[in-house]
Formats: sequence, structure tokens, C-alpha cells
Amino acid sequence: MPSYVLLANWTDQGLKAIQDGGRRVDDAKKMLEDMGGRFQSLFMTMGQFDMVGVYDAPDDAVAARFTLMLARLGNVRTSSMKAFPEEAFRQIIHSLR
Repeated sequence: MPSYVLLANWTDQGLKAIQDGGRRVDDAKKMLEDMGGRFQSLFMTMGQFDMVGVYDAPDDAVAARFTLMLARLGNVRTSSMKAFPEEAFRQIIHSLR
């Protein structure tokens, strides 16, 4: 299953109700699980992004739908990146020969 890196920043709306953040994370995890995916890890971070997550989704369309559904809720703005595991990286560079 493909992996994705999710970079998120809270919106003003999300910060105003930050005390509900734990519930919102649980809701996001359930939303992704209902689409056939799962979070590998999720971190609150300091710096350019407020949260960083790594998750698996069945395909790019599901990953895109998940991030759009998160954005529609209005609590975070996200950037996503498809992530290639080390073995895939090695296969890709090996194919360059």
C-alpha cells in the first residue's frame, strides 16, 4: 500500500478549538480507516509545520480524497507527499543502469 507524508498547520478555526484536537485526530484516523488506509505515525511538531503524519492509503485517489476531506473541515491546511520506501528507492535507482 502506498505511503504518504502529511504536513499540516492549524488554521485560526482549528486553534480556537484546540482543546478538541485529540478528538479531531481520532476522527481523522477513523475517516482514513473507513477509506481503507491507516496512520503509521503522527507527531505534533515545532517549526514550519504544526503536525507531521505518515499514513498509508490504497491509492493516490484515496489519499487525495482524504486530504480534501480534512481541508473541508477547516481546522488544518495540509501539504502531502507520496513517499517511497527504501526498497522502492533502491529499485528505482537500480533501473537507471
